[in-house]
Amino acid sequence: MNQITVTGLVLQAAPVGEYDRRVVILTKERGKIAAFARGARRPNSALMGVTSPFSFGEFTVYEGRTSYTLVSASISNYFQELRMDVEGAYYGFYFMELANYYAREANDETQLLKLLYQTLRALVNPHIPNRLIRYIYELKTVSINGEGPQVFQCVGCGDRERPMVFSVRRGGLLCDRCRRDVSDGMVLNPSTIYTLQYIVGTPVEKLYTFTVSDEVLWELGKVTGRYLETYVGKRFKSLEILEQLTKLG
Repeated sequence: MNQITVTGLVLQAAPVGEYDRRVVILTKERGKIAAFARGARRPNSALMGVTSPFSFGEFTVYEGRTSYTLVSASISNYFQELRMDVEGAYYGFYFMELANYYAREANDETQLLKLLYQTLRALVNPHIPNRLIRYIYELKTVSINGEGPQVFQCVGCGDRERPMVFSVRRGGLLCDRCRRDVSDGMVLNPSTIYTLQYIVGTPVEKLYTFTVSDEVLWELGKVTGRYLETYVGKRFKSLEILEQLTKLG
């Protein structure tokens, strides 16, 4: 077996047997991996604290033929603030569940890991609304994975000048000539279109540097909600709980 060190974030942790734990880690070097942490649920285990979701750092693992075994970890960020905030934690759980859905083993998931880490950091920033963080993360995640909408020109003819509507079914903007046979075209505030362009086209490091008006936030939510419903086609348990929490709030 080979011992390697990877940089990553724990997406999931589940009990195995009496004392062990199975963790799913999104890593920079190996994509998504599953590793067994032997004895991690024993009270005196050095692996107990480092195998919880939200733990980001370096993980040393043995690479076996069919699985990894976690040996040790050096955690640089536990995102402790999220662990003490129920709503913030469920936003985080949803973001990790969406990353888990898209990530693959042995795939280059550097951008997805970077996006998830920066998004969790944004969640603990009181100056950025959680709903805005969610819409940015959702749109950027599908874009990183090659399923993002076309928001810079008309999907039909490539025009950039004519007035546009957004069609989920067609996968992006349509000009007033190409929209004639489209039934789901949404007329958006120009600021919403600019926000969509900024999210899709901006490097991860600069994503969480702005806020928007209530109108733009509402339109952004409508667009991303319908888009994910159409192109992801999966309901996430953490999102269902989050939506219940935010309704109660």
